[in-house]
Amino acid sequence: MYQPFEHQKVTTDFIIDNPRCLITSDPGTGKTRSVLDAIANRGSRTLVLAPLSILEASWGDDIEKFTPGLTYVVAYAKNRDKAFSGNEDVVITNHDAVKWLLKNQTKLKNFDTLVIDEFTAFKNPSSQRSKAIKKLSDYFQYRIAMSGTPNSNGILDIWHPTLLVDDGERLGRRFYSFRASVCTPRFNGFANEWVQKDNAEETVAAALSDINIRYELTECLDMPEQSVRTMYVTLPKNIMNQYETLSEDNVLYTGKATINAVHAGSKVKKLLQLCTGAVYDEHGDVQSIHSERYDLVMQLVEERAQSLVAFNWKHEQRYMVELADKLGIKHSTIDGSTPAHKRKDIVDRLQAGELQVVFCHPQSAGHGLTMTKAKTVIWASPTYNAEHYQQFNRRIYRAGQTEKTEVIQIAARNTWEPEVYEKLQGKVDRMDQLLGILNKLKHAA
Repeated sequence: MYQPFEHQKVTTDFIIDNPRCLITSDPGTGKTRSVLDAIANRGSRTLVLAPLSILEASWGDDIEKFTPGLTYVVAYAKNRDKAFSGNEDVVITNHDAVKWLLKNQTKLKNFDTLVIDEFTAFKNPSSQRSKAIKKLSDYFQYRIAMSGTPNSNGILDIWHPTLLVDDGERLGRRFYSFRASVCTPRFNGFANEWVQKDNAEETVAAALSDINIRYELTECLDMPEQSVRTMYVTLPKNIMNQYETLSEDNVLYTGKATINAVHAGSKVKKLLQLCTGAVYDEHGDVQSIHSERYDLVMQLVEERAQSLVAFNWKHEQRYMVELADKLGIKHSTIDGSTPAHKRKDIVDRLQAGELQVVFCHPQSAGHGLTMTKAKTVIWASPTYNAEHYQQFNRRIYRAGQTEKTEVIQIAARNTWEPEVYEKLQGKVDRMDQLLGILNKLKHAA
């Protein structure tokens, strides 16, 4: 049997001692192992809600590896009714299954433990799945919510996941009251924008300190350094002219179609797409323009034994796959269309050194997967989503990594792209601030 690390033992004991708890330890610290050991110790029947991409690749594999005495079943849409009708110790299903469970609540009568993996999936209190899980949470005596990126878009993200755990005891039962206590309204010309108060992190961290446990990766393991750098490309003159035209006029004719950007948010999105090599028209069709930046991406891939490359749009993946084929580079792709069994096969092949690069959509490959054979993450284009950014970078920076790693961000000069990376870092810094305070409170306890 694989013995748990000391921080995993402490986390397991914390779960056993606290019927309702939050686990906000860094990605890569082995939160799943701690939860499984607690489930096995308590002997409870458990429902696990997790991202679709890691139902088998993380939870199923970890049960077989660490707690083989537990029986489990993975419930997909096609076998959900049968899976919940069995008597396995653990039923693992995806976040959106809560809408089905709301219509089939009798399936939960024998469960006493709820585990929400990556609880940010339920951060929006107005979403259908958030409303569904709130109605279902009363079925469970024990509740565990996990995420290494709990407030990626701001302090307000933490309210609803906490409500699911403690029924509003610590942050209140009303979202608007919580928002007023930690944010200040600021009119931006169109509507109120809620800005965090200076003491928001301290207020929330203090309220959650008794039900939260957190470990930083670097305090658990002797981790090699991870560096981050940005590499710049220059858009060809004709493309830069198109960029400036779209920026000034909101309209661009590509020679094949007319691209319209009707408001500021749409304009930024279209400009970022233009930087990456294509723009989608109003019909969803790609109007190809250029692909120069991918020469740089593939040059970086060629120079390294194994890499992960993050892409945001399908045309990026298509360009890079074509280049990889021409260069004879062994590759695969993980995105929303990749079935669970194939994701596992891709990860296994990368870890075995059979693949030189995996092209990944960060939302589909950003949670639970261990790809430490790679030492480099390359962002072919920037993302605004701090959770996707942090989680994807941690696929290589986690337990099992023995060498220095690097994150390379590609940006086009004199465009929005460098600013997107700057804004992204600001979000990461704010998220780290709350996590840092939670970590200090743990040590002070």
